[in-house]
Amino acid sequence: MTDIDVKKPKRKVDVCGYPLSIFFIVVNEFCERFSYYGMRAVLVLYFRYFLKWDDDLATSIYHTFIALCYLTPILGAIVADSWLGKFKTIVYLSIVYTVGQVVMAVSAIHDITDTDRDGTPDNMTFHVAMSMVGLFLIALGTGGIKPCVAAFGGDQFEDHQEKQRSTFFSIFYLSINAGSLLSTVITPILRGQECGIHSQQKCYPLAFGVPAALMVVALIVFIMGSGMYNKTAPKGNIMLEVCKCIGFAVKNRFRHRSKKFPKREHWMDWADEKYDKLLVAQVKMVLKVLFLYIPLPMFWTLFDQQGSRWTLQATTMDGNFGILTVQPDQMQTVNPILILALVPIMDSLVYPLIKKCHLNFTPLKRMTVGMLIAALAFVAAALLQLQIDQTLPKLPQGVAGQVKFLNLDSAPLTLTIDGTIDVSVPAHQVNTGDYLTFDKSVRVVFNKNTSTGTGLTLMSQTRRTALVSPTLDMNLVYDLSKKPDDGMNAIRFVNGLGSVLNVTLGVGDIAPLSVSNYSLVPQGKAEFTIMDSGGASCLYSKELGFGSAFTLVIPSTFTIGSPDCWQAIQVVEDIQPNTIHMGWQIPQYFLMTAGEVVFSVTGLEFSYSQAPSNMKSVLQAGWLFTVAVGNIIVLIVAEAAQLPDQWAEYILFASLLVVVCIVFAIMSYFYTYTDPAEIEAELRQPEHEPEEKKKKRDQVEMERKDSDCSKSSKGSDKKKKDSVVEQLNQEVKQSKM
Repeated sequence: MTDIDVKKPKRKVDVCGYPLSIFFIVVNEFCERFSYYGMRAVLVLYFRYFLKWDDDLATSIYHTFIALCYLTPILGAIVADSWLGKFKTIVYLSIVYTVGQVVMAVSAIHDITDTDRDGTPDNMTFHVAMSMVGLFLIALGTGGIKPCVAAFGGDQFEDHQEKQRSTFFSIFYLSINAGSLLSTVITPILRGQECGIHSQQKCYPLAFGVPAALMVVALIVFIMGSGMYNKTAPKGNIMLEVCKCIGFAVKNRFRHRSKKFPKREHWMDWADEKYDKLLVAQVKMVLKVLFLYIPLPMFWTLFDQQGSRWTLQATTMDGNFGILTVQPDQMQTVNPILILALVPIMDSLVYPLIKKCHLNFTPLKRMTVGMLIAALAFVAAALLQLQIDQTLPKLPQGVAGQVKFLNLDSAPLTLTIDGTIDVSVPAHQVNTGDYLTFDKSVRVVFNKNTSTGTGLTLMSQTRRTALVSPTLDMNLVYDLSKKPDDGMNAIRFVNGLGSVLNVTLGVGDIAPLSVSNYSLVPQGKAEFTIMDSGGASCLYSKELGFGSAFTLVIPSTFTIGSPDCWQAIQVVEDIQPNTIHMGWQIPQYFLMTAGEVVFSVTGLEFSYSQAPSNMKSVLQAGWLFTVAVGNIIVLIVAEAAQLPDQWAEYILFASLLVVVCIVFAIMSYFYTYTDPAEIEAELRQPEHEPEEKKKKRDQVEMERKDSDCSKSSKGSDKKKKDSVVEQLNQEVKQSKM
């Protein structure tokens, strides 16, 4: 070890009884959490709309990234405790983290490979490769420093500063939620801006660049406090010791599998030949809790879909909140807001009320209820999805062809198709009803007075509009094959005049009797200026919602330059805008957050109260591992199920969680609560104590094991409970990390 790992801080500065060094740690945590949650808030939309992946692939890669973020803390803890120490681990992995954020920001610059300057990257492989490298480095960095930062902050306090240490963890928790909340509000706004060198596109470089800049600030601030930190030397990693002890027990049991060897009370007792009885007993207590962790990943399977499936669901909804327009990724801010509100409500109101009703609401029962509430959240999401599906366009699937007819003439037309189907088309309008579907070549006859028209050949799997000119010529154009992405509105113009027109907002020149391409316009009031070759103009404005498509017909009777020229423009709605409001997602967010408060915080509290004091980090690693496994389950279930309807997938996940919840409830019923402190104290007593005392202690131990959970909790005094709570602060306050 180098001197910097073991020596005391160069200068010990206290402010109001607190080490000044914790200021740098709190600011570092705020910036790091802003960086992580800001990047993560827009990540699934970056996959969906920049890399052009479908919903399933975007969801899969998103959850793979989250799983990595919760697997790497194990590596970070081992490196910090066994090799580099917390300070160096935080610095080195923060550098890796920062590089990853910068790489992500660079990967989102579309102009790098947009050689033809059409706004679309020409080498998507480059952007995908850069993104994957960036995400891997971020996962390594954020996960690696996760178990180190809070513990390093706790190391800055002396033994007599227990009260200040407890307050520090509260401030630390506040900085986490403040960074999370602000970033999930700000980065979607940055993403919604338009930027670029050759063409203006959604500004993902800015949405990733600001979190990268915050990570640079976090690293600099943390290093600035180097001279004030108390840097303790690595003391060895308890997780490695636990793994070695378990490994030896398994190997020793395998060696003595013959019936001639007497059985032992617990399979971990086979480690007694090499390891201290106290360590073996501690490992038994940890394994007892870890066994209860087996069903827990299913909760995180549902919880972490807030940033993937629920965000994608919000893209098909209306985000207009009056004077405020909410982006789909901003709905994720509901969770941290509700967390800050529900935690004190549960602790100060709900739990005391349940206690007054004389209900034995034990930690394991709380966790079971939390899982059920999370399942209800997905039922709410499924019900909402059913309502959304009714508003989505019924696009053609596997048909030979679909056509609707737009009449550019000033008189109505009657279309006879193969002599059987008559379609009436009003002047300057489309035929009423949906698209007509054909499965073969057809001939269309136009009847205008005594005139007859031309034929029309349909092609496979198309959705087209037939433009019928005043001279009864036919022109086929493609319509949209899907709803516009990211809540944008697709607008196109049909020029029914005999001269060229120019339309602003990206539409451009429109030849006579033809149609423009669709132009994507954001939500809000859109103003188009229509000009002819002589310079005369007409201003047309339209209020747009989310995800609509319109064809605006400029009829042959259009008089450009007149004050009311805009009134002559005919509006044809190709795809209706989103009509289900994003506010309807709040109930499912409320249920999920309530489930998180009851499940997550209680789960950590239970785990820490049931484990030895020197093995809290083992349980923290196990808890984070359940989050990683939960995200992996998303990949497995989503890929294996392949359900055609999203609401059905929501119901599937909810059903799986209910089944797992029942299993967990059964496991909890047979669980016996223990007091690790008492067990450790007994095992530390001299082995030469009187035999009668040993027998008496064994009898007490058996009675304690058989006691009910409520009796056990009543037997613990307030001082011991407060001690456990203080030990929990460090990890419980990081539940949002």
